[in-house]
Order: sequence, then structure tokens, then C-alpha cells
Amino acid sequence: MDKFKIGICQMRVTGEKRENLARARSMVLEAARSGCRAVVLPEMFNCPYAHEFFVRFAEAYPHGETFAMLENAARDGGVYLIGGSIPERENGHVYNTCFVYGPDGRLLGRQRKVHLFDVELESLVFRESDTLSPGTEIQVFPTPLATFGVAICFDVRFPELFRALTLKGAQVIIVPAAFNTITGPIHWELLLRTRAVDNQVFTVGASPARETGSYYAYYGHSMVVNPWSEVAAAADERETLLQAEIDLGLIDRIRNELPLLRARRRDLAWLEV
Repeated sequence: MDKFKIGICQMRVTGEKRENLARARSMVLEAARSGCRAVVLPEMFNCPYAHEFFVRFAEAYPHGETFAMLENAARDGGVYLIGGSIPERENGHVYNTCFVYGPDGRLLGRQRKVHLFDVELESLVFRESDTLSPGTEIQVFPTPLATFGVAICFDVRFPELFRALTLKGAQVIIVPAAFNTITGPIHWELLLRTRAVDNQVFTVGASPARETGSYYAYYGHSMVVNPWSEVAAAADERETLLQAEIDLGLIDRIRNELPLLRARRRDLAWLEV
């Protein structure tokens, strides 16, 4: 299948876990009814972006109401569900993890956030490493629709991760994210468009909607960028279901016209640094 529709659930996230899960399920099923074959949730969609919630809402696979919701929503909607990310507990650690499900409700795999958001901005200090542990591996998810890769939020700032996913065969790289209103207006679109044009892939950025009065101000503005670095669809900061067509034929055409991957100089030692 060369073309399919993808849905991005830019949803409100509150301090009530069950409310978040119910909203996520509702939006996933809405996307399925609209003809989306793949659906994406945002980063930390089951809890607010704050340390206390990372610890309190963490679940250990396969037990937990979030996993049950993701499995059932994927199966009930008959969609490939890229489950944003949630706090995942394993062996005394908490990870920021994306779980990917097929339309039969089976888990296809998971991707943990590799680069943790430890920053000291002028008006925001946040250290994910105070509560979260980094992932150490990357994988791609081959499906009849496309081969998906996942890079979570801060990972989008590291071009070598996107190149590695591309070389593994990723055609559509999903970026569940919770960019803030400080870096978002300057860097969010720039980074998604740069990673797309660097690797000649689709990039799909999925953010929570902005929530008035929240400790952490989500930027929103979920978007889909094509391999020519054009914004194919974009939201504002409000809750919405964003939809776009993914045309995989565009990848082949652009790579033939502008053969960046074939032109790579792999014989030079400094390229391995």
C-alpha cells in the first residue's frame, strides 16, 4: 500500500489518569472512523508532564490499564496504534516508552526515549533523569502500511538517531513530544522539517494540547512533514484530531531525484566519529 491516512491525537492531558485514557481511546476510535489506518498519541499521554506523575502513573508491561486501553483501542479501531509514550516501570527503573500495537491488538514492540530532557533554560529547569532512565536501543516497526520508526521528543535534536532509523528502513518517523512554549515556537517545526529533509522520510510530530493553568505549558502544533520538508498538515495549540495522507511513493521519487543517501561518503574515517 503506497498511500494511507494517519491521525494524530492532539489531546488534553489532565491529572486524572482514567480521564486521559478515556479521551485517548475516544480520539483513536474517531480517527479510525475517519479512515485513518495509523493513529498516533502524544508523549506522556496518560499523565501530566511532571516528575510526581511519572512515578505515580508508571505501569509495568503487560499489567496496567494503559496497556489494556491501547490494545483494545487498536483492535476495536482496526488501526496501527503508535501509543505516544507513557512512564514504564521495569526492574526498579522508570522509562519514557512508546508501545506500538497492530490492528489485531498485538504488541509490535516498544521504543524507549534515548536522550533525556535535562535542561536549564532561563525560565524552565527540568531534569528527566531525576526520575527517568534512558533507553539504550532503537528499532523500527515494519507493517503492511509502512516501516515506522519512533523518536521521543528530545530525541528529535539528535540527527544521528534519525539517520540510524532511516538506515534500518524507517519511512515514517513518529515523534511523540511535549515541547514547551519556550523552545516550541523556535525549534519544533524547524527540527521536524530538518530531520525529514536530511533523511527523505516523513516525520510526524504528536503533541498534547495546551492546558490552561498547567505547570508545564505544552506547545501543541502537531504536524506532518513530507520528505521534501513541506508541512503537509499542522494543528494549532488546541485539542484536535489532525489527519494527513502519507504517500510512500513520494519517498522513492525524491530519493531518485536527489539521491542523498546514495551519495553518502562512507569511506571517510571522520564520518564514523
